[in-house]
Amino acid sequence: MSRKNYSEEFRRQAVDLYESTPGATVRGIAADLGIVRGTLRQWLDAYGTGKKTAVDGTLTSSPLRSNSPSAPEGDTPEQKIARLEFRVNELEVETTKLTTEREILQRAAKYFGRGDALVSRFQFVADNSATFEVKRLCELVEVERSSFYAWLKASSARQKRARADAELAARIRAVHAEDSTQGAPRITAELNDGVPAGDRVNHKRVARVMRLEGIRGYVKKRRVRTTLPEPSGHKYPDLLQRDFTAEAPNRRYVGDITYLPLADGKNLYLATVIDCYSRRLAGWAVADHMRTELVEDALKAAAVARGSLQGAIFHSDHGSVYCSKDYAKLCHRLGVTQSMGAVGSSADNALAESFNATLKREILQDAACWSDDATCRRQTFRWLVRYNTRRRHTWCGYLSPSTYEARRAATLPTAA
Repeated sequence: MSRKNYSEEFRRQAVDLYESTPGATVRGIAADLGIVRGTLRQWLDAYGTGKKTAVDGTLTSSPLRSNSPSAPEGDTPEQKIARLEFRVNELEVETTKLTTEREILQRAAKYFGRGDALVSRFQFVADNSATFEVKRLCELVEVERSSFYAWLKASSARQKRARADAELAARIRAVHAEDSTQGAPRITAELNDGVPAGDRVNHKRVARVMRLEGIRGYVKKRRVRTTLPEPSGHKYPDLLQRDFTAEAPNRRYVGDITYLPLADGKNLYLATVIDCYSRRLAGWAVADHMRTELVEDALKAAAVARGSLQGAIFHSDHGSVYCSKDYAKLCHRLGVTQSMGAVGSSADNALAESFNATLKREILQDAACWSDDATCRRQTFRWLVRYNTRRRHTWCGYLSPSTYEARRAATLPTAA
């Protein structure tokens, strides 16, 4: 905000600054002092000496004092002409300056149209430095010359970083093309797999490049309830208490049923058996029904995959198939102890619920359903197998469940 009241000392200093600065203009001095030109002209009439320092440093008569009561009287025609020529020269300089500023600002408009970021201002100054003075360019776009030169000095490093980011973006696209559901953490793990520690890429850099390139994993949450309680069925205590961990494989399992919607309005159903130790899908079954045979087939598949389920715990919700007598008989025969969470609490079986949501989110993505039965079975089969062998899991330190089990087994001490 401009000052409204100025001391006499301030006014005299302003006049002295104008008269003593070589080639100074009223407009330039007024802008430097934050006052309007008319005010400075009034001060020159009141306090000026009638002299002005020219561009070459010589002292000459100021044309601004020609109409002043204190201006010298009886000037010769030569003096009047000199005074007028000085004023014309001053106006020409000011006109040239204004024209140049207008041209510079017109060129700058296309840069700032992309977002008036500091880097855009620096780039504008660099692109126009051959045509205009750097000092003037920096003044007009309001950047410090020292900051611009520092930015210019670092250009080679920026170009090198840009090339490295472009190479990284190509690698990220290749990984993302194999599985478009992957986000920055899993892609980082894939890029760093088998790479020496000194050559690994940071996950923050991967996230930054993905953001700049518009590469993202699919993120969409769905909540589906397929539990059908059976009041007359068997009830079992909750042996996990939301602790979905295990000290070794084949100790604790969780499972659930989820529906797989088809375009004709019908559904297929998937039953799972997931190992809490590695999140490995030990067994599964897909059918067009939700009868007890579905969950029985999944548990039998897990028993075959593990060799035996003797002594293991299987945790589920209170769905009617899990409470059935036939399922209880199968668990008894396989040596499996049943466990169940509270009625109506999805958190008590969160691991299985999360698995189901991930499967449909990553396969269906924006689609509402599968086109037909065969496509659903085929895509689900491929994802389930890949989940165990290829898909990197956060719980496993971004290894696949199968790789996680194999590496942990290799580090365990062997018996003498």
